[in-house]
Amino acid sequence: MSDAAGMGRTGLTIRSVRTRGVKVPLTFPLGTSAATVREAPLLLVDLAIEEGVVGRSYLFGYTPGGARAMAVLLEEVVALVAGQDAAPRTIALVLGRRLALLGVAGPVRMALAALDVALWDALAIARGVPLATLLGARPGPVRAYNSSGLGLMPAEAAAEEAVKLLARGFGAVKLRLGHPTLQQDLRVARAVRRRLPDDVAMMVDYNQALSVAEAIRRGRALEQEGAYWLEEPVRHGDLRGQAAIARALALPLQAGENFDGPAALQAALAAEACDYVMPDLARIGGVTGWIEAAGIAAAQGVEMSSHLFPEVSAHLLAATPTAHWLEYVDWADAILEQPLEIRDGQAIIPDRPGHGMSWDEGRLARLPGIG
Repeated sequence: MSDAAGMGRTGLTIRSVRTRGVKVPLTFPLGTSAATVREAPLLLVDLAIEEGVVGRSYLFGYTPGGARAMAVLLEEVVALVAGQDAAPRTIALVLGRRLALLGVAGPVRMALAALDVALWDALAIARGVPLATLLGARPGPVRAYNSSGLGLMPAEAAAEEAVKLLARGFGAVKLRLGHPTLQQDLRVARAVRRRLPDDVAMMVDYNQALSVAEAIRRGRALEQEGAYWLEEPVRHGDLRGQAAIARALALPLQAGENFDGPAALQAALAAEACDYVMPDLARIGGVTGWIEAAGIAAAQGVEMSSHLFPEVSAHLLAATPTAHWLEYVDWADAILEQPLEIRDGQAIIPDRPGHGMSWDEGRLARLPGIG
């Protein structure tokens, strides 16, 4: 692990990067309080190593323009480190200093995260082991919940979709709420809860739709409806407001998909602004950022889940001391030769070198590009 951690040479040299943007149609269109997503703009990354290895990663661009911007950033930063040793932590430090004036946040951090994931993938491939193994963990099954659907919709439609999401034995699903009134939210939550078996958890996500007072009001009502956690009810940067909600509710407060690096996770825990954390692989800083964030969470005994990117996040949760839930979405299935396997509600980490992702070029050729 010393060379992979940037403390010695890895034996691999960064050469170049190739990026491709594609629009992937969603199996279940996802309506949230912020927007309705019907297709996912994904940026595919192939990092060429001089020694013949290719490390891969992908980003969710949120918008086609976001994916294009990150592609430009990636090509620029890889040019800065071409010819250097492929040590992820060292590269992260070098690029963090080089980009300090631009600022390592938002799309910049996401581009660097894609490079970081590809570097770790290349290292694991070169050593012939799964990424989880390289990180010192056993690549076993990881508990997952299905987050592929259940956007904002009428109650009965949500109940029908919830049943569909239980295929492959999922033991939990995520429901998006944020209708104009509490009564509408409760109608949907009750309809879904009635159709779910008693032992299936129902997470609730507001996508930052509420005020602090309204979040407390709706949270108290949802405590009586069998919700498992309350996710991002208010603006993600409002740590003071989140702390007030966490104090007021017995329902655990979940946050973290918008943590911009490990320091943001540390600040949220210091403010007692959440009960659980769920970093996003791209926003937390790739594998390197996740490892640091997992250490912070573990030191405080806080359970840590993932956000999106289940193919890589499964490896990371296997190496996370306080691992909680893997958020599963099927978005990348349309581009992968071997999509992530879900069996009895658990993600099965593939016994292949690296994170196990390779592109299905035939299927990619049939998808619309981003341009």
